[in-house]
Amino acid sequence: MRVRRPAVLLTLAAVLLLGAAFVVFATRPPRSANASAPDAGVVEAAPASTPDLPAASSPAVGALFLDGSHYCTASVVHSDQGDVLLTAAHCIHDGEGGDYLAGVTFAPAYHDGVAPFGYWTVSDELVAPGWSGSSDQDLDVGFATAHQAGATKSLESLVGANTLATGTEFEQAITLTGYPDDSEAPAVCRNTTSRQDTFQLKVDCAGFPTGTSGGPWVTAPDPKTRLGTVIGVIGGFEYGGDDPDTSYSSYFDTDVQALYRQTTARA
Repeated sequence: MRVRRPAVLLTLAAVLLLGAAFVVFATRPPRSANASAPDAGVVEAAPASTPDLPAASSPAVGALFLDGSHYCTASVVHSDQGDVLLTAAHCIHDGEGGDYLAGVTFAPAYHDGVAPFGYWTVSDELVAPGWSGSSDQDLDVGFATAHQAGATKSLESLVGANTLATGTEFEQAITLTGYPDDSEAPAVCRNTTSRQDTFQLKVDCAGFPTGTSGGPWVTAPDPKTRLGTVIGVIGGFEYGGDDPDTSYSSYFDTDVQALYRQTTARA
């Protein structure tokens, strides 16, 4: 499982037992903020310049915070509104018998205790009914919006965004990024994905333990902007995997495309 929650959330869980978007379609049989952060509240393909970014990571990728600690990973995905986030469903919703998390914030390009673009309030979270109703591992994908009080520019105009794609090939070269919960900098790996199951992707990348859930799987990133096309996120089988050297993703198909459309319709 690639997500760590602050202890208070684990206790509550015990008691209560995602312009120019490139989207292609696939079909399948039907299946059933506030961390310790500053007060926080067009679309450009490239991020605004900043001198303070991790060397290998995209500025559109960042850490999700709750109760002062980062516990998951998210990324900005292109939208007309410029404020849509993509992550794993289990990073924003507890699944069967649970609810959406409250008080989550997003810090794009976070590293070494620094949030160069500030902290953004996460809201309008959305997961598929199959996740909220039965924790379907094939639907471990979630979207949300990000806002910052007083911001005069959209998040995407500041950090750029990956473009969402669905119905893609199972075998693709990707760049994988995630925030381990025991590190203040993102882990980055490049490898080729494979098919784990009918609706699951797999990739072998060492060093992606707890906290990297929601990390984007990006194809053909631009060498300069480090932005590309996102085809998966760490999640799905075993909540992203029990082995930190092998990660999984729910396959992005029409269910994910529908969630994206719902999110952008209200963002």
